[in-house]
Amino acid sequence: MGRERQALTAADIDTLDWEKGEGLIPAIAQDADTLQVLMLAWVSRESLAESFRTGQAVFHSRSRQSLWRKGETSGNTLTLKAIHPDCDQDTLLMLVSPAGPACHLETTSCFGDDDAPGLGRLARLARTVKSRKTASPDESYTASLLAEGPIRAAQKLGEEGVETALAGAAEDLPHLHEEAADLLYHLVVLLESRDTSLNAVLKVLEDRARQGT
Repeated sequence: MGRERQALTAADIDTLDWEKGEGLIPAIAQDADTLQVLMLAWVSRESLAESFRTGQAVFHSRSRQSLWRKGETSGNTLTLKAIHPDCDQDTLLMLVSPAGPACHLETTSCFGDDDAPGLGRLARLARTVKSRKTASPDESYTASLLAEGPIRAAQKLGEEGVETALAGAAEDLPHLHEEAADLLYHLVVLLESRDTSLNAVLKVLEDRARQGT
């Protein structure tokens, strides 16, 4: 089993390979929740140090030859969660929490128009459900369900579980897909009502997989 690489710290900046890119290193920004790749930019020693200092992604603008804090004019900032160097110490992966679209074309990612594709949709759903906690129960079904508490959310999840099982026993796949979507939605609501998340569930699966190997 390979050794798990540790996240980069401010003290590790000089351990990176700055010579290969003549003082610059490419940095990939990835949504820490959905794992969607958002953008690619460049960092210098100075911009990386500023990123650690502020907790926001700061890059080096090659066109302006100056520091560039993502979102400094648009407000679409990238809050840092962790930074990981690659095996050659000459590329960085920035795990971030975006506040709005990462692309200047107002799309979530610079790599296509999709918003949290694939399994990333679950993380996007969880983020939306969390935001409904402060919404008016009169204006949002999710907010009203959260306001009623975990018991009601658990009841709804049980109902959707039965409906999904019945749909699974039938031959109508579109119906199964619809019921399974309802089941996943209500699972996310239940977890949020208990102040926990899908990540905690995924951690259990991760631990079980490691034990199995």
